[in-house]
Amino acid sequence: MPVYDYKCQDHGLFHDLASMAESALPCACPQCGELSARVIMIPPEVLAMAPAKRQAMARNEKALHQPIISTPDSREDASQRRAHSAAKKGCDCGPKVFNPDRSSLRQQAIFLPDGSKVFPSQRPWMISH
Repeated sequence: MPVYDYKCQDHGLFHDLASMAESALPCACPQCGELSARVIMIPPEVLAMAPAKRQAMARNEKALHQPIISTPDSREDASQRRAHSAAKKGCDCGPKVFNPDRSSLRQQAIFLPDGSKVFPSQRPWMISH
């Protein structure tokens, strides 16, 4: 059984064993018996981390699940936004959100005479299997 962290309002943090099915339920404080909620502890390494590194890690984590699609149109829009912001500092124009139509990015498989498949890709360095 895993050990979970709980916090009593009067006596602070304590640890207790609980099954995974009971992980969301409160646990009785060993000192006063009051039901205490489970808390999720943040590792001290995260708290002591430089803010720039923490932001970079958060950005990388977001990109892992929601990658930014680079297309000629999006690169053109980004370069225009950079040029606009460089030319007009303090301009109150809001950022434009690029939301590509993902159906246009789907690739079709090409079947060769020997039965193998080839995927024409926007990423020629990737090896198909």
